[in-house]
Amino acid sequence: MSAEEEPEYQTPPTSDLLGLLLKNRRPTGAVNEVWPNLYIGDAATAQHKSLLVGLGITHVVNAADGPQHIDTGPRFYDGTSIRYHGVEAADCKDFDLSPFFTETADFIHAALKQKGKVLVHCARGISRSATLALAFLMIRERLTLVEAVAAVRRHRNILPNLGFLNQLCLLDSSLALQRKTTTQRQEVEK
Repeated sequence: MSAEEEPEYQTPPTSDLLGLLLKNRRPTGAVNEVWPNLYIGDAATAQHKSLLVGLGITHVVNAADGPQHIDTGPRFYDGTSIRYHGVEAADCKDFDLSPFFTETADFIHAALKQKGKVLVHCARGISRSATLALAFLMIRERLTLVEAVAAVRRHRNILPNLGFLNQLCLLDSSLALQRKTTTQRQEVEK
């Protein structure tokens, strides 16, 4: 099938995404490697420094940073070589997590490029952390939202709240449009 005959990718509705996220759920551990050297976990994992060192974690993204949430911060990891990135996010459908997508994706990308291992966590490792990990896969690994969900779900049950899913859908549509524009520009330049 040629590029012109290929059906154009469409971001699925959130109801279809929820179906994907809820399909074939099975027990998941406190922390799981969901992409090479990228882990999603819960607060207890993030606060267990010897476990992190044992896993070889070099970078931590706390998607529930701050005194009202999981107040670890960079000082918590003093005495280790772990680098820290905090995002003070509430797990509610009205919280706009999208302004943190690119900066967090860049932090994760830089860590992986240095052969690091990254833990992205929130309270339970299901919604905020999963949303940021999915955004990374979409922005830096060029996966569609459906591909990113499938990749993560092979290793961990996740369930971003409805507001976060809608934000990921907007990101997916925006990235699909960018890819289409880039492809069209390359075709014209040939």
